[in-house]
Amino acid sequence: MSLFQLLKILRICARYRLDLVFPGRKFLFIVTLLAIINPRCWSVSKRYTRAERIRLALESLGPIFIKFGQIISTRRDLLPEDIADELVKLQDQVPPFSSDEAIAVLETAYGKPVNEVFQDFSYQPLASASIAQVHTAVLPTGEDVVVKIVRPNIANIIHKDIKLMYSAAKWFSRVSKDAARLRPVEVVAEFDKTLFNELDMVREGANASELRRNFIESDIIYVPKVYFDYTKDNILVLERIYGTRISEVETFKANNLDMEKMARMGVEIFMTQVFRDSFFHADMHPGNVLVDIHDHANPKYCAIDFGIVGTLTEEDQRYLAENFLAFFERDYRRVAELHVESLWVPADTNIEDFTGAIRTVLEPIFQKPMSEISFGQLLLRLFQVARKFDMQVQPQLILLQKTLLNIEGIGRELYPDLDLWDTVYPYLQGWMRERYSMKTFLKKIKANLPFWVEKFPDMPELVYRFLLKNS
Repeated sequence: MSLFQLLKILRICARYRLDLVFPGRKFLFIVTLLAIINPRCWSVSKRYTRAERIRLALESLGPIFIKFGQIISTRRDLLPEDIADELVKLQDQVPPFSSDEAIAVLETAYGKPVNEVFQDFSYQPLASASIAQVHTAVLPTGEDVVVKIVRPNIANIIHKDIKLMYSAAKWFSRVSKDAARLRPVEVVAEFDKTLFNELDMVREGANASELRRNFIESDIIYVPKVYFDYTKDNILVLERIYGTRISEVETFKANNLDMEKMARMGVEIFMTQVFRDSFFHADMHPGNVLVDIHDHANPKYCAIDFGIVGTLTEEDQRYLAENFLAFFERDYRRVAELHVESLWVPADTNIEDFTGAIRTVLEPIFQKPMSEISFGQLLLRLFQVARKFDMQVQPQLILLQKTLLNIEGIGRELYPDLDLWDTVYPYLQGWMRERYSMKTFLKKIKANLPFWVEKFPDMPELVYRFLLKNS
């Protein structure tokens, strides 16, 4: 960490009185001193809440810290609720890099002038964020596309900022008793992995391609085509799609769209990704969801930005489905047993104590009308109580919880009376029936048959050796 970086961070921490966010921490005495001698800092704690001050500080520190705040906002199992809610408001309001730089990136990657690659290319960016910016273009074959270009030198900037975050996290771990609960080094490591994955445009293209294949025949969601011939490590070329942002609710109402139908469609898309495909778009905030409303009677969702996706194993799927069904039936003992069976809490966990803890946290939620109960909050509360019983963090479920909260937020923005239980419960029941049906059983046998046939001739000898060894 350079002296300049350290001074910048201390100055920003003082400006927003972050020393008051962690009162009584002697290691922040320098921040307190800087705040005392600067009159501009004196009234900050009265004008802003602690959560607002943390958000403003991250925004002042720059794009990578903003991205960090966005990602840790999903770790509601670690953060106080007010801080998590405030960090969700962080936006990538980053000035675009120049068109000359964009052209230089393209011509270096393609090895020829841009006008030989594209029939037309817009020098004015369509959107700009911390990692990349997007331009519109037309391919030589006439297709309209968007060209996502990674910011020049961003990898070096990220490397320096991540290194700084690791240093700060390790220092915090040494000097604060809060570190054991917040686990700052682990959080930074998770951010490190996610961020560098987002830099790989071929990876993002592959994510988009798989989602498109999964929904190629869908009449409720459209995923744009990827042009791999034009895609490079730092450039992604996608079919350009047109739609209305999901947040423009008044536009939908003005066009007489069925808001309840749209909300249920969103939930169906999510459930299909999770339980049918085991592969889901994990960054479904309103900025990444468009709606094609040309046919008012049959609107269609359109997904964009595929840098973050989640995957689930069959065990994860079963765990989630059975947990949600147990939630619905208020079978808290079954919820506890599922955690032990999945080895997400130690095998020697006292089931009765765990069941009691789950009941204490979740039973008050069920006193609300079903239409007011949040699946995302249920999952969050479950993670929080399970952590007290040494539950290990499951990264794929953190992504799922984040996505579920996004989907719920979108659904209730469209249709406030949306009853997720009424929508999800029949889906889960159907999925469980199909999972254990004879058709699925025979399908698994068929898939494993070649392996069994190959190994069958060796079975007599293997059985003989086993019996001989244990006789």
